[in-house]
Amino acid sequence: MENKYRVLDKVAQQDDEEFMDIVEDKRCCSDFSFAFRTFSPPPYKGAPACSTAELNRAVLESQYLRYEIKEVAVETGSSVEEVRDEVCRILREMSQNLQLRFIRLMAFTARKVFKRIFSAIYVNMEGVNALQQAAQESPVILMPNHRSYVDFLVISYILFSYDIPLPVIAAGIPLAGMKIVGEILRRSGAFFIRRAIRSDKLYWAVLSEYVRTIVRSGFAPLEFFVEGLRSRTLKSLPPKLGMMHMILEPFLKGEVFDVTLVPISISYDRVLEESLLAHELLGVPKPRESTTGLLKASKVLRENYGCMNVNFGRPLSVRQLCEGKLNRSQYNLIPRDLPQKPNAETEACESWLAHMIVRIQEEGTLTSPWSLMACVLLQVPTAALTEEGLLFHQLTEQTLWLRKLALDFGAHLSWPEKLSDSEVMSSTLALHRSVVYRKAGRVYLVRGDEPERKHPISPEEDMMRTAVAFLMLVSYRNQCLHVFVRPALLALAMSITKSTQRDELLTCFCFLQELFSNEFIFIPGRSSQDFDEACSLLKKCKAVHVSLWDVTVSDTGLAVLSFLQELLKPFIDSYQLMFRFLCEERDCVFTEKEFLLAVRTLAAKLIISGELHTYEALSSDVQKNVLSALRRLGAVTRIKTSENNEYKVNKSAVRRTGDMLAGRIPPQVVQAVPDARL
Repeated sequence: MENKYRVLDKVAQQDDEEFMDIVEDKRCCSDFSFAFRTFSPPPYKGAPACSTAELNRAVLESQYLRYEIKEVAVETGSSVEEVRDEVCRILREMSQNLQLRFIRLMAFTARKVFKRIFSAIYVNMEGVNALQQAAQESPVILMPNHRSYVDFLVISYILFSYDIPLPVIAAGIPLAGMKIVGEILRRSGAFFIRRAIRSDKLYWAVLSEYVRTIVRSGFAPLEFFVEGLRSRTLKSLPPKLGMMHMILEPFLKGEVFDVTLVPISISYDRVLEESLLAHELLGVPKPRESTTGLLKASKVLRENYGCMNVNFGRPLSVRQLCEGKLNRSQYNLIPRDLPQKPNAETEACESWLAHMIVRIQEEGTLTSPWSLMACVLLQVPTAALTEEGLLFHQLTEQTLWLRKLALDFGAHLSWPEKLSDSEVMSSTLALHRSVVYRKAGRVYLVRGDEPERKHPISPEEDMMRTAVAFLMLVSYRNQCLHVFVRPALLALAMSITKSTQRDELLTCFCFLQELFSNEFIFIPGRSSQDFDEACSLLKKCKAVHVSLWDVTVSDTGLAVLSFLQELLKPFIDSYQLMFRFLCEERDCVFTEKEFLLAVRTLAAKLIISGELHTYEALSSDVQKNVLSALRRLGAVTRIKTSENNEYKVNKSAVRRTGDMLAGRIPPQVVQAVPDARL
């Protein structure tokens, strides 16, 4: 029997999308029958299958790569044969070797695992049907968000389930080094990319031509994560533009008529790596990917991770999106086979497209009850949450209030319809017992893995135990921040400026967007539209009155504005702490590693003393985002050295930024500089 549910959607348009549980749908037949059933997806325009050898030969014999090989040979003093041998070695390391029998093996294994650890995997059938049609009409680029190692497995599993051509997948090179597993992934369609390759001209050329050849041939959809890396905070990351340019170039040069982009939003009730991610943010080195490590992690099979939601977005035509935004005639001036750097107009269009894809991913994400509960719990002082707890009925009331606000703001909620609100809250708390627990009608934050110790622990160790649970809670709050961030920035601007005038609020709003553009995703050039959207949403929930010249607080709006301001307070406190550190530090030049260690030490000291009340200042993600923000604002300059990158601080500029954030001086708008790294 088919298990379906409908997403609780925008108030004005509820129940507009049907989702199907593909795990429940497959329980009725054996895993073996599922994996070895007939699989014959219709190819793109009847394109023939392309073997690994044929793909690699096409790349190696391309005029573009021949040109680059000669250029590198001249620059390095090597022979053409030596450079060509290096290209062949790169291709062997990189290339996928998609084989149906290994796909069947992966389908068999994944099905067993998914049925064991997930209560349900919901997929929107309208999106699947649209993808099935799009895959026959033009080259398709699958662009999921990246929150877990499971992401790429579930996409291939779904496509296999519905007879859609299986994708070739851009994956990180560490996965290739895993014995047995690396080869299985390669034969399941993964091709492996090194990190930080901009300075390696030859590797960049090989990868570019490899990707372009896949897009031109259209023999399989290409899948890559536009954010580049797996998000350790479960927030969207600013997109990397290197791969984006590669997949667009065949269209820009007229080698294909169109390219179809398919944003995919994946959300989890509970993420498999939740504890690992929190430890990484606190500076614990990430475990090296290995088969042994994978086997040790098999204990996850004994846990329940609730539901996964996979929302396939509407296929987007690059041809239609770029119409009027980009003049492709520049590509007619140089032969297609020669390398050509994108001009400023092309880079701006690619950045706009990439940011838009990430925003669509966010808008397609389903917000779980736990994400809303995390928002509520994090507005309780940490000491109170660990010692006194929060009354369960208060948590329920505040979460239901927040659910209504989220719906007003256009959120998509995966809220079980057949359970009472109390049952939803209770089952959600039980699912996340690694983060919180319920006792005597109160909800507490978990501190450490064991409830009792034979020996007392140091304040530093106690603080770190609390920090792990706190950052796990933060990560789930982050899953729904995109719903609230624009109204929250306006609420914060109203607090900072103490003004009601629209022009002053807009200026402060733009400053905050620029400062926090690594924390949240804003489409370049849309600050005014984002401000208008924030005004409209706050007006919709009756928190403010909006006129042509003013934005004023309504009689009933204080609760909404207070909640939104508190939502951003951890970021404000963390940024101000780091501004203070940079202004008081004697050394004006430092490396990123030195900065992260020193700031984490200072934050830990202040948390233990009670002077700092947010554990988010300990997060390496927030710390790195501060550096990026100050670089954009001109307060920090990166100096390239022979060994590593160093940063030089302009203390007066840092102090000025802190004063603007605190409302001591009027905020100013600084033009953003897009990050075009791969």
